[in-house]
Amino acid sequence: MKQPISILLCALGGEGGGVLAKWLVDASRIGGYPVQATSIPGVAQRTGATTYYLELFPILETELAGKRPVLGLNPLPGRIDLLVSSELMETARQITNGMSASDRTVLVSSNNRVLTTLEKIQLGDGRVEADELVQLIAANCKASHLLDMDALTKQAGTVVSSIMLGCIAASGVLPLKREDYEAAIDADGASASQKASLRGFALAWDALLQKKLATQKLEIPEPDMKALGIARLIEYQDDRYADLYVQRLKKIEAAVQGASTPADITNETARWLALWMAFDDIVRVADLKSRASRMTRVRSEVKAQSDELVKVFDFFKPGVPEFAGMLPEGLSNRLLKWEQARVRRGLAPLEFPIKVSSHSVFGFLMLRTLASMKWLRVRGTRYGREQEAIEEWLAAIVAATEQHASLGLAVARCGQLIKGYGSTNARGHENWLHILRHLVQGVPFASPEARALAVDQAREAALRDEAGTELDVALRAHGAPKREIKSQSIKWMPRPVDAR
Repeated sequence: MKQPISILLCALGGEGGGVLAKWLVDASRIGGYPVQATSIPGVAQRTGATTYYLELFPILETELAGKRPVLGLNPLPGRIDLLVSSELMETARQITNGMSASDRTVLVSSNNRVLTTLEKIQLGDGRVEADELVQLIAANCKASHLLDMDALTKQAGTVVSSIMLGCIAASGVLPLKREDYEAAIDADGASASQKASLRGFALAWDALLQKKLATQKLEIPEPDMKALGIARLIEYQDDRYADLYVQRLKKIEAAVQGASTPADITNETARWLALWMAFDDIVRVADLKSRASRMTRVRSEVKAQSDELVKVFDFFKPGVPEFAGMLPEGLSNRLLKWEQARVRRGLAPLEFPIKVSSHSVFGFLMLRTLASMKWLRVRGTRYGREQEAIEEWLAAIVAATEQHASLGLAVARCGQLIKGYGSTNARGHENWLHILRHLVQGVPFASPEARALAVDQAREAALRDEAGTELDVALRAHGAPKREIKSQSIKWMPRPVDAR
């Protein structure tokens, strides 16, 4: 007996998964095959994408003599013939759910990523490596077709559903002709959107056939960290600041020239140095929130039409340290001492909640005025302190590399600890200094390699646990003292009055 061909479609929100399912149903009926489709709603990147399940019986209706096959409503693990997904992590999610079988499933997926919420909220680099996902896919399917659907979508000026349809058609799993798919797209006449969908279909068809992605290894080029850093710092401050970045990197390149892995040390330094030099402050936040690209992205996310108004309200809560960091040292120190005295008296740190109507003329001008104060940044206390800390870190990289390349690389990677603003940034600085004083420079180790391992373990522990408990455990494991407990002011609360 012939068995139905089972198809599982996985699409993120707004990608036209329902349209894709309809196209497949229409194409099957145009081709003369019995077909049935159901959908299973999900929350993309949290509990999974919205999935659409189809079964196509591979015998023409004219040959069935009036008989109707019984088709299934739900996908069964290990019983999928064709699995199609628009995002690499969603593809891997379906594999871990057991949907793909190494001896049966043909898999079509985009190789681009949309970072999940869990990846974004990690203290360190929480991204799952794409190579790991590709290896998982290759080991759990009969054949895989991976290509950059996002690039093809932009090239065609359409939505990813038409790209997915072209890949499905070119995969050859279904007994349909190309004309059947194109007729399903062009069912009601060639409108502008249908023409764009046909372009996307054709591009995907050609990409899958000509490049033979089923047998090609996914290659993800390493970005040029130095070039990215220069561009970031020109945008952040100016050409002179970017030149300072280049001069600092030249010193590192010269110092690590004789190391066994100079490229790795230089690359890691270039990465974290650019991020550290572009530290977050109120000027940076105002600049990012007032960019035209941000409003375009917001309108896209809420799916606003061109004739619809979108109002955006931004909420800020700067404290005294943020304001003090923009002031010269004398004024900054006086302001910080005044704030510390308040806190010692049991008062809460002073903050200034601000609600800005970013869509209004007044709100936008306020943000742009604040964003234009880059000239004030380099005159502030925060700027000077950050530069001093950066120079100390770079000197530590050079000194560590002279002992062993692995130690130099470990110290370079410690730049990852410096991130965010406010208490998060202060905590990162404190953790880095403690690691520097006690693991990089203090506690004796049997070899530089052992010291490098200890530094790496301490850094990873600091990134895993915001409270610092795991860092203290890692420090003690290597004979270093744990971090000092910070004093906290006691706040006395009045005894509640007995209502009786």
